[in-house]
Amino acid sequence: MSEANGPSTAKRVIYVGIGWCAVALAFAGVFVPGLPVTIFVIIAAWFFARSSPRFENYLLTNRFFGSRLRRFRDSGGMTRSAKLAAIASMWTAIAISSVLLASVSIAASLITIALGIVGTLTIMLKVRTVSD
Repeated sequence: MSEANGPSTAKRVIYVGIGWCAVALAFAGVFVPGLPVTIFVIIAAWFFARSSPRFENYLLTNRFFGSRLRRFRDSGGMTRSAKLAAIASMWTAIAISSVLLASVSIAASLITIALGIVGTLTIMLKVRTVSD
């Protein structure tokens, strides 16, 4: 199969593997503060869209994040409430992490806060806001 008709079998296997790794990281993000869920689901969907319609459909029809994923895929953006929830949960994790890291290293705590600022600005300025 040529690249014009789709990825080769080896590339598809690699894409499926990366997709499932992203799903695993998203699942871990549910339990690990500061590890994002949404971006890993989006990454998984991107790889599955190029390798496995069955796995892509699994994500798009998932009851927990399927509707949000479809909205992001179709519009390239997030609702205002989704952005606020993402920023609030991110800063909750950043605050907890920074306090815990401060006892080990002030530099690590400051780096965590700086990365949080970068993440917040990215969500606010680069991700489109779409209507509900």
